[in-house]
Amino acid sequence: MQEAKKKQKEIRSAYKEALAANTGYKDLTEQLNTLRAKKKQVEIMVKEQFSSEFTKLDDLKIDIESDMQMLADIALSQMVKGETVEVTDQYENKYEPLFTVKFKKAN
Repeated sequence: MQEAKKKQKEIRSAYKEALAANTGYKDLTEQLNTLRAKKKQVEIMVKEQFSSEFTKLDDLKIDIESDMQMLADIALSQMVKGETVEVTDQYENKYEPLFTVKFKKAN
């Protein structure tokens, strides 16, 4: 896996070097950055007009995250007890938990 990652990094590096050498790509990148800056200015102006809505949006986001965490905790507890875990929404769609494992570098 480490060898494959090393090869992947080398290929990406060569690709970036080729793009950096292309003048057409540089020009397009500059135009894109200019357009992104203009877009950001328009977004900021509109966002200022919707400040109260964005406050509500942030509150809703926090509520949803806490509800999802609580649901995950309940599902994990039931799974550990050997019980079947299933959630049904308002349209009678059934959902089963999906567990994933990720690795991070140990300190």
